[in-house]
Amino acid sequence: MKKILPLVFLSITTAQAADNGIKELDTILVSSPVPISSSKSAKPVTVLTGDALHSKMGTTIGDTLKNELGVTSQSFGAGVGSPVIRGQSGPRVQVMQNSMSNNDASSLSPDHANGVEPILAERIEVLRGPATLLYGNGAIGGIVNVIDNRIPEKAFDKVIGGAGEQRYDSATNETSSVVKVEGSHNGFAYHVDGFYRDQGNTHIGGQAIDEAAVQINDPSFTAPENSYGVINNSNARSRGGSVGVSMIGEAGLVGASINQLEKNYGIPSDGSGGAPVTVDLKQTKYDFKAQLNQPFAFAEKLKMKFGYTDYQHTELDGGQPATHFLNKAYSSRLELEQKAIGALTGSLGFQSTNSEFAAINADGSAPLVPKSNIDSYGLFAVESYKNGAVTYELGGRGEWVTISPENASSLTYLPISGSMSALWEVTKQHQLSLAYTHSQRAPLIQELFYDGVHEASRSYELGDANLSKEFSNNIDLGYRFNSDWMSAEVNVFHNWVSNYIYQQRADYLFNTDAGDFTDACALGEPCIPVEISQQTGATFKGYEAQLKFPLMENRYGLVDLSLFSDYTRGTFNKGGDVPRMPPLRYGLQLSYEKNDFSTNARLTRGEAQTHAGANETSTASYLLLNLGAQYHIASIADSDIMLFANAKNLTNENIRNSTSYLRNFAPEAGRSGEVGIRVSY
Repeated sequence: MKKILPLVFLSITTAQAADNGIKELDTILVSSPVPISSSKSAKPVTVLTGDALHSKMGTTIGDTLKNELGVTSQSFGAGVGSPVIRGQSGPRVQVMQNSMSNNDASSLSPDHANGVEPILAERIEVLRGPATLLYGNGAIGGIVNVIDNRIPEKAFDKVIGGAGEQRYDSATNETSSVVKVEGSHNGFAYHVDGFYRDQGNTHIGGQAIDEAAVQINDPSFTAPENSYGVINNSNARSRGGSVGVSMIGEAGLVGASINQLEKNYGIPSDGSGGAPVTVDLKQTKYDFKAQLNQPFAFAEKLKMKFGYTDYQHTELDGGQPATHFLNKAYSSRLELEQKAIGALTGSLGFQSTNSEFAAINADGSAPLVPKSNIDSYGLFAVESYKNGAVTYELGGRGEWVTISPENASSLTYLPISGSMSALWEVTKQHQLSLAYTHSQRAPLIQELFYDGVHEASRSYELGDANLSKEFSNNIDLGYRFNSDWMSAEVNVFHNWVSNYIYQQRADYLFNTDAGDFTDACALGEPCIPVEISQQTGATFKGYEAQLKFPLMENRYGLVDLSLFSDYTRGTFNKGGDVPRMPPLRYGLQLSYEKNDFSTNARLTRGEAQTHAGANETSTASYLLLNLGAQYHIASIADSDIMLFANAKNLTNENIRNSTSYLRNFAPEAGRSGEVGIRVSY
């Protein structure tokens, strides 16, 4: 069996298939930060690749992952959707590209689109719990790693290969096209890809704006243009591509790539009839990667990565620029994987990010966020030791973070984090894991200094320069059972957070005409909510669970039944509910597979979210029914052709997403159908 170095916290021996009724799990390697099989990881891990990824592909990362256990999407119209993991979002969910920080502005606000396009992904990995420490402090929700192979790390089988895909989705009348070409010869490997996506307004199953819900906190609100069956100004268009090359040999590899992304998307209308708000995003990334195999006597691999990101987006009000967000960032990472010393393995490394960030008003008024230099330097180390049936892991990370705003004093933070865990392979059928993580997070620049009207989120945002570090203590308990009649996985977590930073909607409003705060607005006055950065103690607890039963396996095919559920509850220690938490979800999925054909039906029940938080509105329960099918046509001229179709929200429910800031203005998509074809060669 191929030797696999363990990730941060749990690595175990393979569960062998045998005649004693133990079912062999699929082997899916998780590459963050070092390869390990997801079926052998004690951490909660989700991996999407191959047909499973293509069938679940959405227009955003959040949309792609929103039906995975413990994951929802902080939807903000069709053009934006950031992942929410265990109720956490923004800076507490780190979205990486090829194991490097993306350095866009998506963590700063829910209306900022992520600079990673899922349609180009080869695989998407979601890690929760202790594994997040190797990439940064404070990602208590989890890590999403999108791998697109733009810098090849291994030689391809062909000189010229690749894939192409075309799909259509009736929810937004979306057409999307993607193509990639890659290959290798004599140690030289290359990768070229490109995509184009065009989306219209999102079709829904009812009224776009829930006026009664908005009026609970703003009695003066009216929506003279409240559309039915469609969300106005929710269209989007994006395009992008990458070129990468690498030289690969026995000693290691060296490679580089360039990526370009352009995206223009609308912010759903507030029904006032005012000028539409749109966002024009541009991002260019340059990446370099090198690896030495066995460079020293005690080293297995030495990896180095360096990247430069030039990110900008402009929020336009009626087509006229209102605010410019700029971020130019340099990132580097050096990681050493040590050779095994008996049963001891591990890795250590250094990581840095140096960026220049600004949020500038186009009219020349005071900036929303002062131009700032942000520097972060981190050291990390993890060690794993296996003793009999138990694997122990110990890891730590220290960072030095400095935020230097223009014309103001610098702020410095020293987040220190650590973790320890144990995995017990009780038998080949039963596995138990326990992990503890202490994590600290420095506040982000917008949490500290933002002061002004944010056009896209339709709110007045107010930061607090006196915010201090977050302190999080998290316990993860996991259990796995695997047999020929059932497989089961249950993860339970409890997270205590001191100095939890969050945006709280105030009980007063901001009058944009008067340019002042007010307790109440007269009917029809242009008032917007005020979102204030605050800090207090909070507790999060919940679970993810899944049972899978093979109902039939014979010459007629394979039928599986899956039962699933997830839940997160967030409360403040002073009393009250953390806003924008996902509801309790549960459901079942029936899957059928025979030869090259597969299909499934998935029914999800989301309960009402009545713990909405102060000055927030509750969301109703819903029932979501989705169907999917895939068929592989026999290979033609050494090519594989896959046809796929999906039917979504067949009951046409008007679902309000409790994790969305725009829940009362932009419900989830209604009944829709998606068809597509993918050709690999």
